[in-house]
Amino acid sequence: MIKLYGAIALIAILGGVGYGAKYYYDTTQNTIAQLRDNNAQLQVAVDTAQESVETLQGDMTRLATLNKGLQEDLQKAEAYGDELRQKLSKLDLVVEALKDAKVLEGKMNGATANVWRDFMGDTGGNSERSLPNWLQSVPAGAGSENSDQSGESSDTSGSTTEAATTE
Repeated sequence: MIKLYGAIALIAILGGVGYGAKYYYDTTQNTIAQLRDNNAQLQVAVDTAQESVETLQGDMTRLATLNKGLQEDLQKAEAYGDELRQKLSKLDLVVEALKDAKVLEGKMNGATANVWRDFMGDTGGNSERSLPNWLQSVPAGAGSENSDQSGESSDTSGSTTEAATTE
């Protein structure tokens, strides 16, 4: 009987060890499968991050180029603003307006017409389009943006204009 109990105990121990070994094998295989899936997901994340870094580097290069162009345009605009300030400081518009208002009006409207055409051309519009209703042509020499204080025009664009008369 002791041999029978010993045999049963031995079988139980071996069965338990076998079951424990199978449980260990299964959990290890599941862990390995989970780690493989996680590794694949991490690889996808790394690839995506690398593509993002390359895209950002390309964007930074492009933005640096655009910024340099904008900086150059800003310097040109500031130089033009300085030039305009210098020209305006030489003019005494009040005295000129009192002296001959029609000539000054022609000069101002001629300059406005040229700016209007430039604006239309720069924004993709048709710069050859007719001027707004409030600008109309006047006889040559009545003024333009390049006219001096004496009223003599040095404009070669032929775009001298005057405001529409309102009564």
